[in-house]
Amino acid sequence: MTVDLRSDTVTKPTPGMLEAMWSAKVGDDVFGEDETINTLEAKAAAMFGMEAGIFCPSGTMTNQIAIKCFTQPLDELIADQTAHVYRYEGGGIAFNSGVSTRLLNGYRGILTADMIEPEINAENIHYPHTSLVVLENTVNKGGGSCYTLDQIAPIAELCQSRDLKLHLDGARIFNALAHTGDKAGDYGKYFDGVSVCLSKGLGAPVGSVLLADKATIKYARRIRKVLGGGMRQAGFLAAAAIYALDHHVERLKIDHSHAQVLAEELAKCDWVTNVMPAETNIVLFDTVQPADHILAKLEEKGIKANSTDKNRIRFVTHLDVHPEQVEYTVQVLKSL
Repeated sequence: MTVDLRSDTVTKPTPGMLEAMWSAKVGDDVFGEDETINTLEAKAAAMFGMEAGIFCPSGTMTNQIAIKCFTQPLDELIADQTAHVYRYEGGGIAFNSGVSTRLLNGYRGILTADMIEPEINAENIHYPHTSLVVLENTVNKGGGSCYTLDQIAPIAELCQSRDLKLHLDGARIFNALAHTGDKAGDYGKYFDGVSVCLSKGLGAPVGSVLLADKATIKYARRIRKVLGGGMRQAGFLAAAAIYALDHHVERLKIDHSHAQVLAEELAKCDWVTNVMPAETNIVLFDTVQPADHILAKLEEKGIKANSTDKNRIRFVTHLDVHPEQVEYTVQVLKSL
């Protein structure tokens, strides 16, 4: 048996999703003529209480476009030191926007208004101008930790009072919503921009949507063009995303329960020193022996996973990990 726990990006389109893709109505999206993409953008914007959206090939692109829209060169943004926009987007903050980054140490990647406020620079020609705060939900390096809207509200209030923009890297935002019970439609009250990834837990093959007000999205289309993100007849991909939003949101709780089963078993293993709380679909755990040694042992049994540090391994559950595969993995963990 093969069990792929490397990431929730490895999923394959379901039969229903493939059928939706093949029947999609398409056109030239750069001209605004792809009916299915237009539908997806409007649907996602309405779900999150935002005015408009733009479909892009990746979450990296939607995040980088947002940063470009919300900053000017010589500005500074604030983010947690684990943030995907900083660690895993190829230095794009500096390259694309000419912006520096103030990194904070949140608890499992979760920031608070009290942490952020003293890091906002005073107006002084010696300092970069603080213009943007970026949050991530869920936090990948935090083991799928979640913000609730009650935690976000004070941060949004601070940003509004200090004239800062607030962007959400919603890489796994629907996992967060499944865990917290918050409503997607309330997010528009707090954020200037929201990136919604469709190709992780939701299972679409490609794509993310950036949501914001109409003026920001109009400028975002120009930035997407500069970055090479105009995809022409990409309605086939948008159709998969619409299908995912309609059919794959409620089932995310299954992935969370699978992650919990794995976390509980790992906590019993004497070769594991620590297991982070598994709130959503990510399990991070530390090992006595180097992670590469454990990964090789798992690979021998058909289980694929990734390391995130010398002695840390990540499991990610998703729609292509089924109950019998979870049980098989549990038996392998017991045998190591």
